[in-house]
Amino acid sequence: MTLHELNILPTESLKQELFKCCGSANWVNKMLPFFPADDLVEILEDAEEQWYACTEEDWKEAFTHHPKIGDVDSLEKKFAATAQWASGEQATVNTASRDIISDLAAANESYEKKFGYIFIVCATGKTAEEMLTLLRQRLSNGPEEEIKIAMDEQNKITLLRLQKLVL
Repeated sequence: MTLHELNILPTESLKQELFKCCGSANWVNKMLPFFPADDLVEILEDAEEQWYACTEEDWKEAFTHHPKIGDVDSLEKKFAATAQWASGEQATVNTASRDIISDLAAANESYEKKFGYIFIVCATGKTAEEMLTLLRQRLSNGPEEEIKIAMDEQNKITLLRLQKLVL
């Protein structure tokens, strides 16, 4: 989609497109006044500013719109609207060994039990092994530190998806 095409979308369609980039309803609504936008750089700056103006509940809502790292079934079924982007972001997981996939599943479960939300990482360019290492490292974080890291990772994902949206 071009920037012009995005700019002329009806509000509900624009919301749907923005929601594919970030699953926080509040963030999506905060972004609406910035359209029509002059260029992608402006959109990215506004997106980041509005993301950091959101609440912890908004961030956690966005996290629920991601498949767990390595959960291919969830990716295909629950997240069909963003499956193409998410599968590309997690592409290296598909080539990982069964042991790595199993370890990711176990570490994901531990993470979710500890923090109450799924592990969020900008997976683009990372191997499954790298993501597993990051997940294990972040398990030692406290809740306040970890929510900030997860929030930053979601911001990276959102900005990448906005760039993919506006080709």
